[in-house]
Amino acid sequence: MEIEMVVEIPRGARNKYEMDHGLGRIRLDRMLFTSTQYPCDYGFIPGTLAEDGEPLDAMALLEEPTFPGCQVTIRTLGVFWMHDERGADAKVLGVPARDPRYEAVRDLDDVPAYVRAEIGHFFDIYKSLEPGKSSDVRGWQDRTVADQEISQSAGRARTAASHPSEPT
Repeated sequence: MEIEMVVEIPRGARNKYEMDHGLGRIRLDRMLFTSTQYPCDYGFIPGTLAEDGEPLDAMALLEEPTFPGCQVTIRTLGVFWMHDERGADAKVLGVPARDPRYEAVRDLDDVPAYVRAEIGHFFDIYKSLEPGKSSDVRGWQDRTVADQEISQSAGRARTAASHPSEPT
């Protein structure tokens, strides 16, 4: 599946940027408490709503880091699962959809095992020094599961948009 993602955090960053969806701006949330860096460009898929109530997370393997706010068309490869203090947390992995350097990368098995392990290790430890935060990695699933998660998250977003919650 080809899908658009918005980069919040470029590969190699320790700053955790997040989109403020109300303002339509990227803001600095915090600097990671560990000395680790994001192993790939990281952001979200617009028009989705994951189980944690935020847009579905996405990661892109790119030759060079981009910048916060950059939109990238990716071809999905798989999904990484973890649990944190907010519950289940899916992270879709993709590559640039029309980049000839990634033409042969079509499935999760085409991503080197070391790269997958590095991503898993990052999410296992990136919150370990942060008070009140935790992560429990669950592992990888293939492109079919990633595409199903995107579809389900898009459905949740459509349902939320058609049934806005009442003000309290």
